[in-house]
Amino acid sequence: MPDAIFADPRLSGIYDAVEGDRSDLDVYVGILDELGAQAILDVGCGTGELACRLARDGKDVVGIDPAVASLDVARRKPGAERVRWVEGDATALPAVHADVVMMTGNVAQVFLDDESLAAAFAGARRVLGSEGHLVFEVRIPAQRAWEQWHRDATERTVQIEGIGTVATWIEVTSVVWPFVSFRRTYVFEDDHAVLTSDSTLRFRDRPELENLLLDAGFVVRDVRDAPDRPGLEWIFLAQPAPEMQPRSPR
Repeated sequence: MPDAIFADPRLSGIYDAVEGDRSDLDVYVGILDELGAQAILDVGCGTGELACRLARDGKDVVGIDPAVASLDVARRKPGAERVRWVEGDATALPAVHADVVMMTGNVAQVFLDDESLAAAFAGARRVLGSEGHLVFEVRIPAQRAWEQWHRDATERTVQIEGIGTVATWIEVTSVVWPFVSFRRTYVFEDDHAVLTSDSTLRFRDRPELENLLLDAGFVVRDVRDAPDRPGLEWIFLAQPAPEMQPRSPR
């Protein structure tokens, strides 16, 4: 089930305003231009900010997400009419051809067991041509980002047009390695509503990810530093290895 921030209509409706500046997406637009990609499958597209931006740039885009409320927000954005929106998850991708399959944000970390992430990678492998790429980002475990996920460090207030003032913060609720669980809290000033959204991410080291990619029939072409969070995240660029068949899971 999607987290409440994506699945609850009231929370998904404020997601973009709370996130604010999305300059973090610039790196992915740059990678797509570098790869000469035209057909894009955006897995875990959320409220469609990247998908609509790419569509406005003339790309052929399919956005897939399991959260209906997020897709409803996405469909109202400029350029949304040029995107094919699909309700679903990365383990059952639609029958399309893509030059690039993308998983931005923490999407690759929401797969809590290796089998589900392997299925997502295998799905990407099926829709990519031999020259296609899988592009995704993950947080580097050794940087222990969750140690800064507490109210004192994350609390802020956002003024949202048509909504009013919303206070929000993040707090870690559990660390049972390699799983980190946390709660987002939102307090709406207009009616004093308090809504929460619980999430869990799995942290994997680089060899673990490379082995899962190899099992799915990929070869890693590059692992880059995320420019918006230098030293904190890896961006993987992987490509189908035509001479290899996906390996049987261990």
